[in-house]
Amino acid sequence: MSCKSTKVAPSVDFDHSCSDSVEYLTLNFGPFETVHRWRRLPPCDEFVGARRSKHTVVAYRDAIYVFGGDNGKNMLNDLLRFDVKDCSWCRAFTTGTPPAPRYHHSAVVYGSSMFVFGGYTGDIYSNSNLKNKNDLFEYKFATGQWTEWKVEGSLPVARSAHGATVYSDKLWIFAGYDGNARLNDMWTINLQDREHACWEEIEQSGEIPPSCCNFPVAVCRDKMFVFSGQSGAKITNNLFQFEFKGHMWTRIPTEHLLRGSPPPPQRRYGHTMVAFDRQLYVFGGAADNTLPNELHCYDVDSQSWEVIHPSMDSEMPSGRLFHAAAVIQDAMYIFGGTVDNNVRSGEMYRFQFSCYPKCTLHEDYGKLWENRQFCDVEFILGEREERVLGHIAIVTARCQWLRKKILQAWDRQRQKTKQDSFEESDEGAAGGPRDIPASNRPMLEVSIREAEAQPFEVLMQFLYTDKIQYPRRGHVQDVLLIMDVYKLALSFQLSRLEQLCVQYIEASVDLQNVLSVCENANKLQLDQLKEHCLNFVVKESHFNQVIMTKEFERLSTPLIVEIVRRKQQPPLRLYSDQPVDIGTSLVQDMKAYLEGGGLEFCDIVLLLDGQPRPAHKAILAARSSYFEAMFRSFMPVDGQVNISIGEMVPSKQAFESMLRYIYYGDVNMPPEDSLYLFAAPYYYGFSNNRLQAYCKQNLEMNVTVENVLQILEAADKTQALDMKKHCLHIIVHQFIKVSKLPNLRSLSQLLLLDIIESLATHISDKQCAEMGSDI
Repeated sequence: MSCKSTKVAPSVDFDHSCSDSVEYLTLNFGPFETVHRWRRLPPCDEFVGARRSKHTVVAYRDAIYVFGGDNGKNMLNDLLRFDVKDCSWCRAFTTGTPPAPRYHHSAVVYGSSMFVFGGYTGDIYSNSNLKNKNDLFEYKFATGQWTEWKVEGSLPVARSAHGATVYSDKLWIFAGYDGNARLNDMWTINLQDREHACWEEIEQSGEIPPSCCNFPVAVCRDKMFVFSGQSGAKITNNLFQFEFKGHMWTRIPTEHLLRGSPPPPQRRYGHTMVAFDRQLYVFGGAADNTLPNELHCYDVDSQSWEVIHPSMDSEMPSGRLFHAAAVIQDAMYIFGGTVDNNVRSGEMYRFQFSCYPKCTLHEDYGKLWENRQFCDVEFILGEREERVLGHIAIVTARCQWLRKKILQAWDRQRQKTKQDSFEESDEGAAGGPRDIPASNRPMLEVSIREAEAQPFEVLMQFLYTDKIQYPRRGHVQDVLLIMDVYKLALSFQLSRLEQLCVQYIEASVDLQNVLSVCENANKLQLDQLKEHCLNFVVKESHFNQVIMTKEFERLSTPLIVEIVRRKQQPPLRLYSDQPVDIGTSLVQDMKAYLEGGGLEFCDIVLLLDGQPRPAHKAILAARSSYFEAMFRSFMPVDGQVNISIGEMVPSKQAFESMLRYIYYGDVNMPPEDSLYLFAAPYYYGFSNNRLQAYCKQNLEMNVTVENVLQILEAADKTQALDMKKHCLHIIVHQFIKVSKLPNLRSLSQLLLLDIIESLATHISDKQCAEMGSDI
């Protein structure tokens, strides 16, 4: 079986030195792999090596190396090699004395060597001589030589089921099991100089993970990550990150994840985790007596989890634990493990990663809020009349309550303008902002007496980014601020913000602040939060500690009475089957805004071949440095901007695809649009080339007989000569099918001549002779 794809498709190159021309677009054809596709590769033959679990795999160049593990009867110490190009197995060449047979050891690659540390050794069949190890072996890939490092001085306690990684020329060992107890210590050794190498215990700080074993570690963004694992009787699904420079641990909170958002993977052990680009990928393991086979992905930048949906043609691996995984180029390889009924596996699977740059939609709108450029509304807040600037387009897209306030203010401004100028015109009776030309609109003032500046700014941050800053641990003032934000969210009918605030506050309530939070909730009439605090206080493990505090003595008498009664007679818990309203997201709101919801707030007109398309300055400037520079330097007097990509004017369909990308980050489009928009990230100065990456994938995977004529037209217009040649190739080889397409008749005369010329070139002299004899 060959592991190469037989599909042929274009890959894309772009000359970055020329950002305003598409003539540098070239497409080279070659094999490609479907994104998020699982493929089952040839399993390990029993003549090469046994099926196994609790082994290690490492990647070196174009090969996967498998060491040790157990086959269900015996521990192993053989070294297997899988060539990812040839998809072939063999025993790796070795000399010297290898490590003793073992499992639950660790293996890492440094330079041109593999280093194996620790693990569990002995004869599991006879249950004799079983013990953990703390030895360190090196295997040189070039020579096949095994050697043991004899290290002087203090050593890490012997262990198995630990985590290991390489960073800054050092091997780092964390936690594991020593035969009696689980550990959470950390040791490091420099791998550069074998003669002077010594082990050093690291003094850790911060939120150190609990003692644990059977967990994976992965390095991403210069940090080490630990996820889940066995911690005594308690298995958690916490994700921790370790900063190598400051030796500081941090537990990554998930309280910012809305209900309805993808949760973290359920708690598990015996799973794998690998890093690729900015993501961590978690697969398998034992999760509450099940063996799940979903692939979970954690984005380090956005701090969010998602389940990766495999491609339609995937060959999914079954759930398993104690397997091993490694990354080569842009793919993950997993091998072996224990599957159902305690059976060892000898299977190898490949998963194709996606290499898309991250979506910067939330960041771009967040920068617009931080920079306060192109603001066109000023909110006057509270009794002190503090002022906060904003953008009408974002605010009216996200909040219907503020939208009404803005329309009312605009109506008052319009009436005042009419009175001041003594104009009695019937135009703009609707009272919308388009009554006044964009270039002449003054800053709109909107008074909101029920909001103070600080919580209102947090609310505004949410409108632009869908997030609010997580309260600092132990800071009561932060929690009280979020309670004020929650009060505003209720008033402004922002369901999504309501849910975020509730989750933040509930996650922040502790023994030190619960009474302050409860009193504030009582004062603000926030019944849901008050209930949470009362139930927290009367818990058996909390009650005595809380009532002995000075804060309890200072509580109002009615609240003290309520706490005492709650303790004596807890209310019956009422469970509701009603789904929680999590509100609409930034993406959903901006989509609705582009599709007509924001029409009355448009303040710029984009011209495509003379056809007008109303739009919003602030949104265009937030997402495109081209528009940001234009609006900052000069504003077109007539409020109109001609649209092109370099010297090329895109089709109307492609232009709408680009607007969808700008407004809400959408990347779904017909493949012919991808040719028009391939150069758009450079010309319009988008934050990254995410759009181009999707255009590339679209062209690779979706050129078919059905759409080849549309793509031919787009390739001709964008001067993508390689793609045009590829389309002509498809047309002449599938001409009987293509000739029946209605779009053939609408092609230009020049393109029809190109097709005829390609057909003529394709037909051989012999075929011509045969055709002539038939005439």
